[in-house]
Amino acid sequence: MSTAPARAPRADAQRNREKLLAVAAAALAEDGDVPLETIAARAGVGIGTLYRHFPQRNALVEAAYRQEVQQLCDAAPELLAPGRPAVESLREWMGRFVRYAATKRGMGAALRAAVGTDSPLFGETRERIVGALAVLLQAGAVDGTIRQDVGAEDVLRAMGAVWSVGSGPEWDEQVRRLLDLVVDGLRFGASAR
Repeated sequence: MSTAPARAPRADAQRNREKLLAVAAAALAEDGDVPLETIAARAGVGIGTLYRHFPQRNALVEAAYRQEVQQLCDAAPELLAPGRPAVESLREWMGRFVRYAATKRGMGAALRAAVGTDSPLFGETRERIVGALAVLLQAGAVDGTIRQDVGAEDVLRAMGAVWSVGSGPEWDEQVRRLLDLVVDGLRFGASAR
């Protein structure tokens, strides 16, 4: 008995899925209890289309979170352009980390409800982020714009200060200032070539 290979999704179905994930991440960041009908409407699709892609709310929440992590981690090597100091790539990546943090913060309760607090998802996410950060730090150590004596785990812990900043209209500005301090500390003692 032979099994037919799985068909790739149609282009319009793939676009709808991507639109749903982008809208879901933004909407869940604003309100973890946002109705699925609202997400579908903002994505410009019917609720049936949403349910075809994500039969349960938890599946949508988890997929939106995974996509946010994927985009953050994929950005690390993409930002390392030839001739650009790695520390500047790191600074831009940290700006993207701020957006990721805002999304995770907003969807935190929905995400914990979707996957549970003891889910391996959070450990996997942390490993991927540490790996992306390591790529940037290594490039900075090589080009001399970032000190060589720091590891990705330590930098991620320092970046963890973003979780302690209280919510409010100044959140984004305060978090960016904290991350600028981290970058300045990473530059201190570096021997730019």
